Amino acid sequence: MAIEPEMDLIEHAHALPADTVLNRLEVSPDDGLNTAEARRRRSHYGLNRLRRRGPRGPLLILLDQLRSLIVGLLTLAALAALWFGHHTESAAIAGVIVLNTLIGFVTELRAVRSMEALRELGVRLVNVRRGGRVTPIPARGLVPGDIVVLEAGDVASADIRLIESSRLQCNEAILTGESLPVAKQVDPVATNAALAERTSMVYLGTSVTRGSGDGVVVGTGERTELGRIAHLMEEAESGRTPLERRLDELSRQLMWLALVLAAAIGVAGMVSGRDVFLMIESAIALAVATVPEGLPMVATLALARGMLRMARRQALIERLSAVETLGAATVILTDKTGTLTENRMTVTELNLTGGRSQVLPRIPASGRRRPAENLIGEDQEQLQPLLEVAVLCNTASLAGGDAIGDPMEVALLELADGFGIDRAQQLERCPLVREHAFDPDLRMMATVHRSPDGVYFHAVKGAPEAVLDHVKDVDGGTPNAISSARKAASEMAGRGLRVLALAGKTTSTETPNPFEQLTLYGLVGLTDPPREDVADAIGACQAAGVRVIMVTGDHSATALSIAAQTGLTEGHAVQIVEGSDFVEGAPIDASVFARVSPAQKLAIIESLQHQGEVVAMLGDGVNDAPALHKADIGIAMGQRGSQVAREAADMVLLDDRFGTIISAIAQGRVIFGNIRKFVIYLMSCNASELLVIGLASLSGAPLPLLPLQILYLNLVTDVFPAFALGAGEGQPDAILRGGPRPPDEPLLATRHWRDIAIGATIITAATLCSFALALTVFELTAGAAVTLSFLTLALAQLWHVFNMRAPGSSRFNNEITRNRYVWMAIGLCLVLIIGPVYVPAAADLLGLRPPPAAALVTALGLSLIPLVIGQVSETARTRSSR
Repeated sequence: MAIEPEMDLIEHAHALPADTVLNRLEVSPDDGLNTAEARRRRSHYGLNRLRRRGPRGPLLILLDQLRSLIVGLLTLAALAALWFGHHTESAAIAGVIVLNTLIGFVTELRAVRSMEALRELGVRLVNVRRGGRVTPIPARGLVPGDIVVLEAGDVASADIRLIESSRLQCNEAILTGESLPVAKQVDPVATNAALAERTSMVYLGTSVTRGSGDGVVVGTGERTELGRIAHLMEEAESGRTPLERRLDELSRQLMWLALVLAAAIGVAGMVSGRDVFLMIESAIALAVATVPEGLPMVATLALARGMLRMARRQALIERLSAVETLGAATVILTDKTGTLTENRMTVTELNLTGGRSQVLPRIPASGRRRPAENLIGEDQEQLQPLLEVAVLCNTASLAGGDAIGDPMEVALLELADGFGIDRAQQLERCPLVREHAFDPDLRMMATVHRSPDGVYFHAVKGAPEAVLDHVKDVDGGTPNAISSARKAASEMAGRGLRVLALAGKTTSTETPNPFEQLTLYGLVGLTDPPREDVADAIGACQAAGVRVIMVTGDHSATALSIAAQTGLTEGHAVQIVEGSDFVEGAPIDASVFARVSPAQKLAIIESLQHQGEVVAMLGDGVNDAPALHKADIGIAMGQRGSQVAREAADMVLLDDRFGTIISAIAQGRVIFGNIRKFVIYLMSCNASELLVIGLASLSGAPLPLLPLQILYLNLVTDVFPAFALGAGEGQPDAILRGGPRPPDEPLLATRHWRDIAIGATIITAATLCSFALALTVFELTAGAAVTLSFLTLALAQLWHVFNMRAPGSSRFNNEITRNRYVWMAIGLCLVLIIGPVYVPAAADLLGLRPPPAAALVTALGLSLIPLVIGQVSETARTRSSR
């Protein structure tokens, strides 16, 4: 019978008995679905696949380049020039828009293609029971009601309700953040059980690490837990970056300024009886002077260069505007497993007699512990039985250097390997006779081996409380050693360690109960250790004024232990909040959040954003994807990160190092500082042009500059120094110490507008003085006088780049004078400024006439005045601030 549409989703399958689920899905666990029924259900439910967020296509990338207000403002200026017959000016502005769009398009397209190269796709087969036979089919062909056969090494291809389980354990780190495998069983659990506690379910994307089992598919595609996470990601709208918002704000200010000034000058001139066409030309010149036509192009080039710099530092950025965002971040939310930690279990403590624990040195990322002759000192001989149990009571393998099996068992093999004990050699000496697989009820496992002397050795490991209940004595211990061992196990667990007790016994036969009358050889403390660079990186973040908060699905004790080891709790009271206790909208003071679901991660990010924070999110699992998408900038791991996480992120760490974030933060701040410098520079230049035209128009004097000359300065001679400022290396160490800028601080604060006004006023005075001298002292023609004011203004703007040095820096040795691009820009601009005066075709186009030598010397001298005044005032300001 075909399944009815109302049975599309079995609510709370984890809380229902297995038989109830099977009945509702109308399937026999022995036969499974027949081919015809599977085909009908596939037609109803569709293929078992998630909607994949497609890459940003070329058209969308192209349109993104045209979204900024300043590009719209340039478009209006080009249309206005075209309307009034200034075709050359209109074409020039249109050329800038096209060039800026092309640069941004090519750069982002290359980044998107690099991102796509990281994304891996594959076809996975799954064993299902169809018509009473087990057969492999493509995972996309699964339907609700299919009976799936699970074995160690399988990756679940749907949400599955278990109906049989034999020692089944699953690694759910990708979904829940839980670093250890979870034991699975058939019995239903509570309806409101957290995802990590639904032991009757195996979820899409999780892997079977041990045992076997059968289950019935209850969710496919979008109806799985991963599908719900994907839906959360779609709902988590990502807003515009801080830089985009600041540039839009600046564009709005410039747009209103251009309209008001152009209208005011035009109306004032016509009221006073001046020529209407001349006033229209003056208004167009004012509008052209107000808009920094080179700003979008220079900003795009600076961001593109920043993107390349970050890529060289192993940080791949997908979107140009995101380059600067990390520098603005005030909070970094980070997952734990695989992000702060190595996502592999390691033995870090041993306790042999119930006394003081021995802390072992860290195993490097290669997985090999350094030689350990003197690690335990006088306990070396007593350690031998524990190491033998560690390798004998074990089903994992280190064959060929590749770890295969349960992570805790792999860690035990690595421990013994560090002491020169090889599992294969031990099994050759003591062959395996019988294995008692791990029993979730007993919480122990055992193996029986025949020793060379003919007796049988029973190797046992398990949960300390379970093993200690069956221990009769402690190897080398005192009479109260068992109680001491219980206390030691409790203390180790309280520090966030996963604790195993290793014990054994020798008998004359293999048949006795292996879990009775045991001798305890010791306790083993395991943890998923922090990455080696994480503590220093978190310290650097905190020194840079960036708050780091851990958000994990793991247990509180484990999260707190990692937080302490990485320095998250250093210097302030420990605050940890579980996801169930988090109140949306409440102020966030905690540094650790545990047992957090994907939806709760979203709520935490939204709360921080509402508090005015700029939030970066670092994660690697599927459960991190919605948060990565919602954050102001999402950062994913490139090597260990899941495909879904990489697709949701704005930035990917190609080397998986937390420390790479520090370099990226520094580069982001340098880029913003550079953008601010060249915006101040461009606005100073444009404001001086505005004042020159405006004052001349109001006074009734001839225009000292023509509209096309202003456009030439804005698009040619101003752009190259501005780009040189944008390409500056900056001082990353110094800028990190300065902390992040306030999230609500505009691109140009009051002090910056003041500097723009002062610089523009001095440049204007020098230009108007040059124009007046040309008309009165040198008695030049109008064309030659305009040429002299053009040269004075252009040169003054060129030297003004040296006034962009950082406050307090040396006049002759600073980030501007050390920037080779500045000197290259000056050399090129000198040619572009002086050359057109003496090239007939260019001179006719721009309305320039060669002035006499004396006038040229005067223009050069006047152009240096703004530089001299700027340097002297900066020196005075620095001295007064000391």
